[in-house]
Amino acid sequence: MKKYLFTLLSMLLILFLVACGAGDEQDNEENSATETENVQTIKIGMIPDQNTAEINRSMDDFAADLAEKTGFNVEFVPSVDYAALVTAFERGEVQLAWFGGLTGVQARNLVPEAEAIAQRPIDEEFKSVFIAQADLEMESLEDIEGKTFTFGSESSTSGHLMPRYFMMQAGIDSKEDLNGNPNFSGSHDKTYKLVESGAFQAGALNISVWETAVEEGKVDTDKVKVFYTTPEYYDYNWTVNKMDEETKSKIKDAILSMKHGDNDVMDLLATDQFIETNNEHYHAIEEVAKELGIIK
Repeated sequence: MKKYLFTLLSMLLILFLVACGAGDEQDNEENSATETENVQTIKIGMIPDQNTAEINRSMDDFAADLAEKTGFNVEFVPSVDYAALVTAFERGEVQLAWFGGLTGVQARNLVPEAEAIAQRPIDEEFKSVFIAQADLEMESLEDIEGKTFTFGSESSTSGHLMPRYFMMQAGIDSKEDLNGNPNFSGSHDKTYKLVESGAFQAGALNISVWETAVEEGKVDTDKVKVFYTTPEYYDYNWTVNKMDEETKSKIKDAILSMKHGDNDVMDLLATDQFIETNNEHYHAIEEVAKELGIIK
């Protein structure tokens, strides 16, 4: 009888301990789930102005680095083109975006509370380059007259807006003075490839992409040459959507703390750091866009 009672008590004790353990495990899972739900999610984007595969890989790495630095859950949302990113930003589907000068202005006009917070040092004094087939005698913007020509994206600051503005200043109307209508390649890397292949006699793109392509041997400089470099202007920037000041501050501090080697975006954008900027720096871009009728 005593043996039976001992066995029964032992079994009850085991069942009790198992139940307690299961309860603790369930509590831990619930707590973990609650903590996950409480982590703020920040969705980020980048204008697709270069090879999209490289952008996707680099931005995933950037997202992981930003998440580690801020404690937020950070997700990269790819965009099919410049306009798609501006639209996603307007709808609140993207909270942080790498814009060009023009797309940044467009996005902040649609979301007045949005704020440009950081840029590369080069973006304070950015330039575009005009390129041509190497065997053509082209030395000035006036020489574009009568040539076939390709811009980058129609929404690009350095691949369309500013090159078109400087062409206009030189007396070249891109709608009247070229050999046919200008082409829009969609991205800077496609622009130099189109000129290199002979599809177009000349084109314009941002100086950073061009210099990286030359350095990495992605463009044949025996076939393509730079014949004009523009004056300086403000361009690319990180812009945050409307959000509370604490969240904005964490994101801004994290970006400003980044250095070469922290993530692949630093290599993609050919920079060692980011510096502070603000909306006022892009007023000139907005005025040029209005003058050319690109924005109202």
